[in-house]
Parts: sequence; C-alpha cells; structure tokens
Amino acid sequence: MGRLHLSYLDGRMYTCKYCYTHLALVDDIISKTFHCNNGKAYLFNKAVNVSLGEKAERMMTTGLHTVADLFCIACGSIVGWKYEVAPDRIQKYKEGKYILVMRKVVDFDGTNLGGGNESQAGASDADDAGY
Repeated sequence: MGRLHLSYLDGRMYTCKYCYTHLALVDDIISKTFHCNNGKAYLFNKAVNVSLGEKAERMMTTGLHTVADLFCIACGSIVGWKYEVAPDRIQKYKEGKYILVMRKVVDFDGTNLGGGNESQAGASDADDAGY
C-alpha cells in the first residue's frame, strides 16, 4: 500500500477530531454560515490530508449540487464534503471548495467546535448524508 504522506500546516488550523491530522487553516475559511445534519459547517478554500469519495448529486438547501465526501487520509473518518458542481450560477462560488463539519474537527488548540445542538437556521446547505 505504501507510506502515508501527510502535509503539515503552520498557523491556526483545524484537525481531524479522531487522529489530529491537519486538515485546513483558519485563514482559508470562506464562510462560517453553513449547516448540515450535525450542526455547523465551514466552507474552506482548500483542505489537505483528505481523500475524495465518489461524486454524487445531493439536494441541499440551496439546490442540487454534485459533491464528493471528504475522508481524513490518516484514519478514514468522513470530515465533510467537496463541492464539485453547482448548477445554479449564484452557487458557482462553491465549486472546488471544501466543507468541514465542525463536529468532525477540532481547533488547533484541541477545542471541539461542534459543541452542543446548534441552530439549523440560516441560508446554508443541509444534506441528507448524515454528517
């Protein structure tokens, strides 16, 4: 299978909740207004140490999108998804961007950002994948 190659980030970051593998920098956050079935989710410009699942069409709050699940490459946990295609021109800014589910990650200092039951209100995406 080969040796696992991990990227290491400098600065304030989010890590996998289960194995603390570096996933994304705070500086790469585009939006904190997203939600999924498990609460808060943040949109990032880029992510590291993730692998992509198969592309699938999912109905989100903002319409149909083609997405791929994001897996931590160290432990295999699902940590979010990547937007591949957003058919609506207003949603095109999401294409190629990454969602990290806050219940699946911890802040650089070990703080679990998923917390308790967050409100599901807002004009953000929610999916049926059970994140």
